[in-house]
Amino acid sequence: MSWIKTIANADATGRLRKLYERVKGPNNNIDNIMMAHSLRPHTMEGHMAIYKYVLHHSGNTLDKSFLEMIGVWVSLLNKCGYCIEHHYAGLQRLLKDDRQAEEIRAAMVANNLDHPVFDMRAKATLTYARDLTLNAAELTADSLFPLRKAGLSDGEILEINQVTAYFAYANRTVLGLGISTEGDILGLSPGNSDDPDDWSHR
Repeated sequence: MSWIKTIANADATGRLRKLYERVKGPNNNIDNIMMAHSLRPHTMEGHMAIYKYVLHHSGNTLDKSFLEMIGVWVSLLNKCGYCIEHHYAGLQRLLKDDRQAEEIRAAMVANNLDHPVFDMRAKATLTYARDLTLNAAELTADSLFPLRKAGLSDGEILEINQVTAYFAYANRTVLGLGISTEGDILGLSPGNSDDPDDWSHR
């Protein structure tokens, strides 16, 4: 599941046990990316807080499927198979349209942001996310112009920025520790956006 020692749900005690109870999914399943934090539970708590607030909070105005699309794109750019598969499954579930999801993934794999599956807003968003992921130091204030031209507010630009930044963190957590999807249930997420403290995966 990873290149470092992890503590299974059945063996967890104390603070780790309480956190596992918060993040568990069906059949008491704990995603491997969360289990990778088990030797330092405080880092799991930080990870889950930012994940929940950035992708699954009622204060966001962009649709969850749009945010998941960004996550898949950033993960593709970073070549993080774990996050690609988890968040593509989440994207499929949210879109409820497998054909559209497949078109989005195929276009991103081909690095074709001109594909008609992407409207002006999506193209501007994915271009910004690509630049932030691959060439962050080259961004300027003018880099936000295409996003505003596409009708995105500054608050929505912040959401896009934070999702892109979160996946930089998650991808490197996975890639740097050799975390696999073995035993995971793909596509689950802490979906109760109205309760920021509800971290259970469904």
